[in-house]
Amino acid sequence: MGDISKDIKSKFVNNKVKAMLNIIYTANWINSVHNEFFKPFGVSPQQFNILRILRGAGVPLKVQEIKARMLERAPNATRLMDKLCDKHLIQRLPCPGDRRVVHIEITEIGLALLKEIEADLKDDLLDNLSEEEAATLSNLLDKIR
Repeated sequence: MGDISKDIKSKFVNNKVKAMLNIIYTANWINSVHNEFFKPFGVSPQQFNILRILRGAGVPLKVQEIKARMLERAPNATRLMDKLCDKHLIQRLPCPGDRRVVHIEITEIGLALLKEIEADLKDDLLDNLSEEEAATLSNLLDKIR
């Protein structure tokens, strides 16, 4: 089992400082693992999130709506969507009533990629936690926010 004190070779003033640094350290570790996982699929975790949002919506969404629903509020969401468009995973639909508005929808290729990714996606990062511990962790994180 990991111990942040040993991992970063440091002592902490108190448990609140230790907890905060542990959250940051663990979040970065999870990001690294996710980045490596998504590499073979040619998408980033943020792009995967966009695809899941679009599939879950079931209807085309405005760019602003997608940004609002993202797990990680990416200021570069438009660029992320440009790359997904280039790969034909999503498509832009102009709004007939307002040329300034663009809707985004997931394509069949995007749906197929999501299915492929999700077949390989595992929750093994949390294997050391019981369902009860996972619920407690989630509740504590919610409490922090």
